Amino acid sequence: MQAERLKLLNEFIKDEPNDPFNHYVLALEYLKFDIENAILQFDNLLINFPDYLPTYYHAAALFYDLEEIQKAKNIYHLGIKLSVLQKNTKAEAELSRALKNLIDEELI
Repeated sequence: MQAERLKLLNEFIKDEPNDPFNHYVLALEYLKFDIENAILQFDNLLINFPDYLPTYYHAAALFYDLEEIQKAKNIYHLGIKLSVLQKNTKAEAELSRALKNLIDEELI
């Protein structure tokens, strides 16, 4: 099942390489079983599709889970700035809340 899903997602990327959603779904799929490839996919999204807002929440959470706290904070901050530019108040609130929770945990 996983192999079939990965094959399908990679075909979507091959057919539409400039659609960030396809890369994003692949990154989320890798999160389930292959963290190294998930990291590569999220880094790719952040570099090549910096305006794709959904990336920021999951990428920051991944790096937080990997105890790369400063990288997680940086990603949350970038996502917050982008959400303000895109006038996406819901994403801004979610990213801000996640960042606040991260900072609060550091203080404990």
